[in-house]
Amino acid sequence: MSDRTARTPPRTSESGLPVKSVYVESDLPHDLAGRLGEPGSFPFTRGVYPTMYTTRPWTMRQYAGFGTAAESNARYHQLLAAGTHGLSVAFDLPTQMGFDSDAAIAHGEVGKVGVAIDSIEDMRRLFHGIPLDQVSTSMTINAPAAVLLLLYQLVAEEQGVAADRLNGTIQNDILKEYIARGTYIFPPKPSLRLVADTFAYCRAEIPRWNTISISGYHMAEAGATPAQEIAFTLANGAAYVRAAIDAGLAVDDFAPRLSFFFVARTTLLEEVAKFRAARRLWARMMRDEFGAKDPRSMMLRFHTQTAGVQLTAQQPEVNLIRVAVQALGAVLGGTQSLHTNAYDEAIALPTQKSARLALCTQQVIAHETDLTATVDPFAGSYAVEAMTDEVEAAAAELMVRVADFGGAVAAIEAGFQKREIETSAYRVAQEIDAGARVVVGVNRYALDEEEPYEPLRVDPAIEAAQAARLAELRSSRDAAAVERALSALRSAAAGTDNVLPPMREALRLRATVGEVCDALRAEWGIYRPAETF
Repeated sequence: MSDRTARTPPRTSESGLPVKSVYVESDLPHDLAGRLGEPGSFPFTRGVYPTMYTTRPWTMRQYAGFGTAAESNARYHQLLAAGTHGLSVAFDLPTQMGFDSDAAIAHGEVGKVGVAIDSIEDMRRLFHGIPLDQVSTSMTINAPAAVLLLLYQLVAEEQGVAADRLNGTIQNDILKEYIARGTYIFPPKPSLRLVADTFAYCRAEIPRWNTISISGYHMAEAGATPAQEIAFTLANGAAYVRAAIDAGLAVDDFAPRLSFFFVARTTLLEEVAKFRAARRLWARMMRDEFGAKDPRSMMLRFHTQTAGVQLTAQQPEVNLIRVAVQALGAVLGGTQSLHTNAYDEAIALPTQKSARLALCTQQVIAHETDLTATVDPFAGSYAVEAMTDEVEAAAAELMVRVADFGGAVAAIEAGFQKREIETSAYRVAQEIDAGARVVVGVNRYALDEEEPYEPLRVDPAIEAAQAARLAELRSSRDAAAVERALSALRSAAAGTDNVLPPMREALRLRATVGEVCDALRAEWGIYRPAETF
C-alpha cells in the first residue's frame, strides 16, 4: 500500500468545534481548579471514584448473544474463562420488540442479531452453570426491559440467589429508541410509566441493580456528534428523573442507580473531553435543577462500547487498531465498564477468536500499560481542558434548545433530535465520499484485492427449534393460571398499580415474553411515528 497524497490536518472536531494546532496555558479556563475538583468529588470531572483504576480496573464486559440460549451460554462460559468480569447480553430483534419466536412478524429474524428469549425456560438455558451472585450482567433491552429483568430474577431465585445480591444493568432507555434506533413498542407516556415502575420495583426488590442505562451510543451510531451525543442523552436522563419524581419517588432514592452508555470513537482527544464534560454537566444538573443531596445521585457512571459504525468490512484486521484507540479513549475518559468490538463485526457476528482478541485488547491496556497507575492523566492538559470546556458549552446549548421545546419528549414529538443527528450524519457521509475524512482501506490505502474471510453464520433451523419449544411449553403449562395472571397484568396496566409484580407472576407461570407484551399492548397501544401523541 502507498499513498503520496498529503493529508490536511483536521481543523474542526467531530462536534464541528475549532481545533488549534497548538494549545497554550491561556487556553485553560481561569477557574480550572473549580471545574476539575478532586477525583470522586463534585463536579466529578476527574472521575466518579477517588482512586479510579489504581485499585481495580474497569469492568471488562463483552457483548454477546446469538442463536439459541444454549449457544450463547457456551460463549459466555468461554468469555468468563478468558477473564471477562461481566456479561453483556444481546437479544434478537423479536425479543427486543416483544414478539415470540413463532410470531409471523419474527420470521427470518430469530437468533440473528442476538439470542432469542421467549420464556423463563430460555433464560434458564442462557445462564446455566453461571452463578448469578458472582457475575455482573448487562442486558441491552429497552421496551421489554422489565420483562427480561424479571426473568433474570426468577432464574436467580431458582439458583438460590436472593434478589438483593444481583448486580447488573438493564438498558431500559426507551426515549433514544424514538430518536435513533426504533425498537419501541408503546407510546412514550406509558413507556415512561414502565420505566418509573421499574425504578420503584428495583429499589424495593433488587437494590443493587442499575435500573437504566441512558444511552448516547445508538444516537452516536446514527450520526450524532460528541456534543449531540451527551446533550441528547442527558436531556433524556432529565426526562426520566422528572418521570420518577412525578411518580412519587424522591430523587436520592433512585438517582444513585442511574447509569449511562456512550460510544468511544477514534478521535481520542475529543472523546476524553466528552466524557469529562458529561460528568460535569450531569453533576451540576442533578444538584442545581433536581436538588439531589446524595453525591451518588450526581455521579455520572457509564459503560462504553467502541464505535461499531467506524468498523469497516474492507481490511477488517485494521479494525483491531481502531478498537484499541477507541478503548484508550474510554479508559482515559474514566469509563466504569467497557466492551471492545471484535474486528469482524462489520461483516457478521464475531467468531470465538475475534471475541477473544477484543477482550485481550482491554487486558493489554489494563495490565501492560501504565494507565491504571494514576487518575485522570489528562487533567491540566492545555488541549483536553480547552476541548472539555468547548464540548460542555456546545452540549449545554443543545440541552437548552431541547428544554425550549418543553423537554426531551416534546422535542422528540417535534423531530428535533432526529433532524439534528441526520444533518450531522449526512455531513460525515459527504466528507468520506469527498475524501476529506480519511477512512483507511475505504477511501485511502485500499487494497486491490481483499483477503478471504469466513464469517460466523447463524443456523436458520434455530427458528423452527424455538417454535417447537414454544409449542411444548404452551401445551405443558397451566393455561388457565397463565390467563389469570395475564388478566391481572392487564388490570394493573389499565390502573395505577406497579405492573412489575403481576408481570413477574405471569412469567413465573411460564407466560411468554410475547404474551406479556401483548397484555400491555392491549391496554397501552403501540407507537407509530405518524401518530400525534
